[in-house]
Amino acid sequence: MASAPSKLYADDVSLLVVLLDTNPFFWSSSPLPFSKFISHVLAFLNTTLRLHQLNQVVVIATGYNCCDYIYDSSSATNQSSGTGMMPAFCSNLLEKLDKFVTRDEQLEKGGQEGGIASSLLSGSLSMALCYIQRIFRSGPLHPHPRILCLHGSPDGPEQYVAIMNAIFSAQRSMVPIDSCYIGAQNSAFLQQASYITGGVYLKPQILDGLFQYLSTVYATDLHSRGSLQLPKSVGVDFRASTIDMGYICSVCLSIFCMHHKKCSTCGSVFGQAQSDVASTSNKRKTPDT
Repeated sequence: MASAPSKLYADDVSLLVVLLDTNPFFWSSSPLPFSKFISHVLAFLNTTLRLHQLNQVVVIATGYNCCDYIYDSSSATNQSSGTGMMPAFCSNLLEKLDKFVTRDEQLEKGGQEGGIASSLLSGSLSMALCYIQRIFRSGPLHPHPRILCLHGSPDGPEQYVAIMNAIFSAQRSMVPIDSCYIGAQNSAFLQQASYITGGVYLKPQILDGLFQYLSTVYATDLHSRGSLQLPKSVGVDFRASTIDMGYICSVCLSIFCMHHKKCSTCGSVFGQAQSDVASTSNKRKTPDT
């Protein structure tokens, strides 16, 4: 899937923007420890960078309270060779990730109301698309962009509109959104995102083998995907997310969050119109005497 063929590098050069779920509420109850998850992700990112010398990787941390860029392989500070057994990009990413998690926990947000709180997926998707658009406009050449969501938190209904706007923006820019969901249930948001944009949605069955899933399914460039049998979306849930219950006036279609006896817009009395229609219908059914 090419975004702008006249402005691309070779077919196998990729710009991979990874959205990393760091929601502490999810990881505190996940069967896969966060430290082990990060080790799988680091190995996958290292593999992606070594597949082609022009490949670029950007990592955006998706927290419970905020989102932020924590790694960009094109940055000069991330291109050193590193010291000891750990590559430079690993130490830089882990340092910024630790600072982000600490800052995210310090930010105040409304208390969690039952279950596991959702992370700011809409914010990280918007940041990824903004970065990609900046790359598009930076010069005559750019790699094939794609977004990979490494997510585990449940969907947040309050983010439905913002997430769908981001999905359609990615579709318009021809940027596929891949999704690797490691939560207990499938994510309707990410299923729709991958289906609409032409990406790959996968829910790994064995979390201990996460690196194998990532390297087999998501390390391949967009040009090579046409020659591979990748997982296909099955049973995508296209239902809109229910944000809240409301009441609608059958006369003027005004919507209210609470029940009222009378419509404040058109003055219709709720329930009266239905009874009038019912009585009229009964009169029409009565035979003439």
